[in-house]
Amino acid sequence: MLNNDLHRSISAGEQERRDAQKIGNRMLGRVVACNGSHATIAAVAEHGDTDLTELWSVGRLISISVGSNRVVALAYSMQSGERQWAEGEDTKFHIEVELLGEVRVGHDGREEFSSGISAYPYLGAIAHRIRSADLLRIYDAGKNDTCTIGKLSQDESIDAAIHVPSMLSKHFAIVGSTGVGKSTAVSLLLHKAIEADHRLRVLILDPHNEFAAAFPDHAVVIDTDTLDLPFWLMRLEEFSEVIFRGRPAIPEELDIMRDLIPEAKRAFKGSDSGLMRRSASEKSSLTADTPVPYRMADLLALIDERLGRLEGRSDKPFLRALKMRITSAINDPRYHFMFSNNTIQDTIMETIAHIFRIPGDDRPISTFQLAGIPSEVVNSVASILCRMAFELALWSNGAIHMLVVCEEAHRYVPA
Repeated sequence: MLNNDLHRSISAGEQERRDAQKIGNRMLGRVVACNGSHATIAAVAEHGDTDLTELWSVGRLISISVGSNRVVALAYSMQSGERQWAEGEDTKFHIEVELLGEVRVGHDGREEFSSGISAYPYLGAIAHRIRSADLLRIYDAGKNDTCTIGKLSQDESIDAAIHVPSMLSKHFAIVGSTGVGKSTAVSLLLHKAIEADHRLRVLILDPHNEFAAAFPDHAVVIDTDTLDLPFWLMRLEEFSEVIFRGRPAIPEELDIMRDLIPEAKRAFKGSDSGLMRRSASEKSSLTADTPVPYRMADLLALIDERLGRLEGRSDKPFLRALKMRITSAINDPRYHFMFSNNTIQDTIMETIAHIFRIPGDDRPISTFQLAGIPSEVVNSVASILCRMAFELALWSNGAIHMLVVCEEAHRYVPA
């Protein structure tokens, strides 16, 4: 609902203004303390009556009258003065609220909600039940093309609506304790998002393999059996996490990889079979982080070459250890999705098409199941996928809308 619609439906607001003059109807308490972000409200439950206290609960919005404006606040803590309740006697209690914004009268005479506060509550200011019209203004997306996802818990006569383009134009998080329904909320939002934006592509990093069931007709499942993620897409830091199995890298071995990986990339670029020597003038600006294909066989051959040299004997223990680490990773079946034969060639187009659903074929969602990936390389895999998603969205010049959903991001996104 737009703000001008609220302005036209003024009769309910006028009625609430008349009710506001009846202190017993909407008054909840008075401000007894206030700073730049919080306020304390004192209230009294007469004769132990709980009708007033039912209006106070953590998570509810209230409003505080300040002149012609109404400051909107969220209750987050409450307690009785003596931490006890006496039946039949007056009970005083205090409510801590967070100041969120205010409903003010604009230059055109219309009331609108703003997240800023022009005048803070004074001591003795009246706190009262928030008006339904104010709730509408607070949750009004200001757009016509919104999607309804439910009802407001504080007033179930009001739709909870989102504007998908505005939501997806910025980072956002869904937080809550275990069991409150975060995954259900994410699934609902994604269903609404793909309905509203047909160009949207969604990649879900799913550590519990739970989201595939929520999108049986709109998603493909990607796991270690159906994934070919080329190892050469990794940066040196990410590749070292694989080789060292999540442990800190040995500096000498890391330096060797930093020198030899560009040589292996140049060898692959210059010839499709075996190593190919090139003069210094012919060498390109490849680095260990450049996403260019290379063969593990070429990298191991370069290590063997250094082992056969007469000089640099102090490096040989590190060369042997590095060769053993690389060989062990290549032969580990858990890393087959990175080191299979399919990952040697430049298959980046096929990888992008498969993971990011281009074309979508009526299934714009990819659920990337992380449960089967070794824990020590989950960080690296997530890093590659997020980097690819960013580059794809950037270089498509807006043709592709990309959304990456990180379920339990704290498990694989460094702090």
